[in-house]
Amino acid sequence: MKRLLPLAVAALALSGCGLRPLYSGGSTGTVATTLAAVDVGAIEGKAGWLMGNALRDRFHSGQGTTVRYRLEVKLDDKIIGLGIRRDDSISRERRTLRARYQLVDLSNGSVLLDAAAGSDAGIDSVGSEYATIAAENSALERLSQIVADQILTRVATYVDHADRAAR
Repeated sequence: MKRLLPLAVAALALSGCGLRPLYSGGSTGTVATTLAAVDVGAIEGKAGWLMGNALRDRFHSGQGTTVRYRLEVKLDDKIIGLGIRRDDSISRERRTLRARYQLVDLSNGSVLLDAAAGSDAGIDSVGSEYATIAAENSALERLSQIVADQILTRVATYVDHADRAAR
């Protein structure tokens, strides 16, 4: 009995905390259907191509729903040398991918959400130029996935809050 009392108190405390599932209702819920109605605009460059694909995969864009929103994304992709060897060559790099994005309502052109997301990755510069380029490309692929996850989470949270405010 003494062991069950703390569990009961914890269950009561957590039930009143106000947490609820973001994707309640599954694929027919408000958040999921709204995300599917988002068209991801064209994004420039290789990083833009990777980011656009990652976002379309996450938003499930164009899967049988009418497009009501557009996500406009501008990327800033930088590689900065950090470590220097005795021969003045770079031994370590940092690749930074930042995204400035806006969620636009197509019915009236208003910007519903204006935010930024970003991440960075460390890259070892080895003696082989091929290996360094492969590491830089691999870092860009990973960063595109990470930043796309951040954007999806922020847009989904916005949709959920807007839906709760409308009720």
